[in-house]
Amino acid sequence: MSKEVLDGVRDLLPTFRERADESEKVRQVPESSVKALEETGFFRMLQPKRFDGLESDPIDFYTAVREIASADGSTGWISSVLGVHPWQVALFPDEAQQAVWGEDTATRLSSSYAPTGKAVLTEGGYKLSGKWSFSSGSAHASWVLLGGLVFTEEGQVVDFKTFLLPRDKYEIVDVWNVVGLRGTGSNDIVVEEVFVPDAFTLSMSDTGRCFGPGQEQNTSDLYKLPFHSLFTTTITTPIVGMATGAYAEHVEMQQKRVRASYIGEKASSDPFAAVRIARAGSEIDAAWALLVNNIREEQACVARGEKIPLNLRLKVRRDQVLGTQRAIDAIDALFEASGGRALAEGTYLQRAWRDAHAGRVHAANDPERALKMFGELEFGHKIDPGMY
Repeated sequence: MSKEVLDGVRDLLPTFRERADESEKVRQVPESSVKALEETGFFRMLQPKRFDGLESDPIDFYTAVREIASADGSTGWISSVLGVHPWQVALFPDEAQQAVWGEDTATRLSSSYAPTGKAVLTEGGYKLSGKWSFSSGSAHASWVLLGGLVFTEEGQVVDFKTFLLPRDKYEIVDVWNVVGLRGTGSNDIVVEEVFVPDAFTLSMSDTGRCFGPGQEQNTSDLYKLPFHSLFTTTITTPIVGMATGAYAEHVEMQQKRVRASYIGEKASSDPFAAVRIARAGSEIDAAWALLVNNIREEQACVARGEKIPLNLRLKVRRDQVLGTQRAIDAIDALFEASGGRALAEGTYLQRAWRDAHAGRVHAANDPERALKMFGELEFGHKIDPGMY
């Protein structure tokens, strides 16, 4: 079934590329693109089978994301973000899962996980309020996942949770005026003190130990993988896809390019141009290979019924943040070597350059923090596994 989804996604790539300018102008991926992806089954790849999902191999999901982003970075970005959320919903208590998918298994969710809102303990649940930024693809979703610190009435922090809210409980505020990933519509979410039942929350301390109440109903090994491995890879994969698209466009441009400043020399005959292409291709391939290999290692642990060791989880984060950097290094090198035509509006290369650098500032791509943790573990320091 995943092959059918991938084939359907590949058929859509020329259309996504043609619509990239439109996405930038209106600051949203067109609804027609999202609908077309829905029809391929893409958004069901990580969704439980009991709700008409496919429970696909996550590598198949990432492969589809990479392909989409190779045609348009914004479409790839929101596809990745919206597409991974069914995986987390599958960890929520069954009551929440039924609320999301019970009447419509095509329901989509956006998110904003930074704990910028506030939740106060109350009888049966929490009173949630606040403002969250960067909810990519929120216009295409009817539910949202929001991160929040949990406070007692006395003001003591007792937990960090994800809160699940339907569309009538929050407002989307249009603030997304940016230079990169313009089509993602990553707008603000505002909540004016709403009650969230306990069943519609998920503790990050639980996800940190690869647990969620929904595992009782959704028993696939897919739902036993670490949250922070799947979700951070979800952020790096579209950037690798952008680099893949930039590479293809650069090679095509150089095959046609004649360099006036070098007495009409064909760029394809320039040995230095060939070296740059080789180096960029190696960086992209290395980023992808490490992402795939690390997820495969975690899957193997789960299949054996073993706890995923912390050093492997930190290796996932190490190679994920460096994968982002490798992809951006490749895009930078290709962009710098492409000549003035790469600057023209409408070219994939200049858009990929802007989109990738915009994606680089996502919190999941903070290299120092992830690398520090890996290095400290190697030195024998004690590391809290909850965030990895």
